Amino acid sequence: MVDLGRTAWPDVPVEGTTLLLPLGATEQHGPHLPVDTDTRIAIEWCRSVANDRPDVVVAPALPFGSSGEHSDFPGTLSIGTEALTNLLIELIRSAIPPHGRAVIVNGHGGNHAAVVAAVEQSVADSRDVRAVWPRLPGDAHAGRTETSLLLAIAPEAVEMDRAVVGTTTPIRELLPDLQRDGLRAHSSTGILGDPTEASAEEGRQLWEVLRQQLVDVLDGS
Repeated sequence: MVDLGRTAWPDVPVEGTTLLLPLGATEQHGPHLPVDTDTRIAIEWCRSVANDRPDVVVAPALPFGSSGEHSDFPGTLSIGTEALTNLLIELIRSAIPPHGRAVIVNGHGGNHAAVVAAVEQSVADSRDVRAVWPRLPGDAHAGRTETSLLLAIAPEAVEMDRAVVGTTTPIRELLPDLQRDGLRAHSSTGILGDPTEASAEEGRQLWEVLRQQLVDVLDGS
């Protein structure tokens, strides 16, 4: 795997390569998961594919995103949608060229609007840019899905004895209220879902799904 942050510039492959931009967040993930959960997911997602792809270069992760709805919880650091959009546009401008194209690998749902806007502007600027975000069954935030993913790659970071059932209202129903009120008004723990039944085995199965989703984007599916 070519890890851009640990590679000297003469050794960076550029011709015919795709730069993966792992995009995460620094925000609360309940009492049982670390605040860098989304960033860990984005990094591992990139690495899971790059290990087998010499045509892929993995950029250093962006650990800050749009997380305003989590601002009532300590540990959350957010730069907002507008700043994130501009940051992504400028990074893509610097990446293409020399790399032939870029893929934003987004680990945080709150970044969605910024990612879409940045891709649209970059495409309008004649740059080959795509984006991918998790398309997985399960709950929305710090629940069974994300907890299982972390148990599979970083079990030492998960405190299962602190996992509790959170708000289980489907995210599509809850989202307008979350954006208006903030998450803490609807979940005192910061959890949307039920992490208590999470497992490393389920996490490994979910990682295979994510890996294939990124491969499909790279291969144009």
